[in-house]
Amino acid sequence: MAENRILITGATGKVGQNFLNRFWEIPEFQSWTVRALCHNRGLPERDGLEVVKGSISERADVQNAMEGVTHVLHLATCKETPELVMDVTVKGLFWLLEECRLSETFSQFILLGGDAGMGHFVYPHPVPITEMQPHSAYPGCYALSKVMEEVMLEQYFIQYDLNGCCLRAPWIME
Repeated sequence: MAENRILITGATGKVGQNFLNRFWEIPEFQSWTVRALCHNRGLPERDGLEVVKGSISERADVQNAMEGVTHVLHLATCKETPELVMDVTVKGLFWLLEECRLSETFSQFILLGGDAGMGHFVYPHPVPITEMQPHSAYPGCYALSKVMEEVMLEQYFIQYDLNGCCLRAPWIME
């Protein structure tokens, strides 16, 4: 059986840091290796952590980061940065999904999406929002990026029977 190795994008951000702190506290994950694809910031060295420097929008960097990975937790985002949103959201996620599809070790993909794609603070929703709710991004590139991520991931599930899920987390999640 292959060693469990989880690739985390966005590991240096608020959610990534909270995830890592909690992940390493859980006994079942003590034997896992965490690989972080880091672009601008790094992480302190520790046992069980591999840091790969690179850009999610560069296929070669994603290929390098994905080698031997069994699980992916995709947290990387670029907020309201029009100059980067397509590189991170579209190219980056596409390269990750392509490498998962081609990998012999890949098992599961988890996208931490956001409530921004539902526009619940902007548009009225007379019923509770579920996965059946059509996307309704509010103005701006960040909300649009959240919709694009979910749709791209959903299509990989359909096209390639990729195993994974999208967890919609509200922006206030700590």
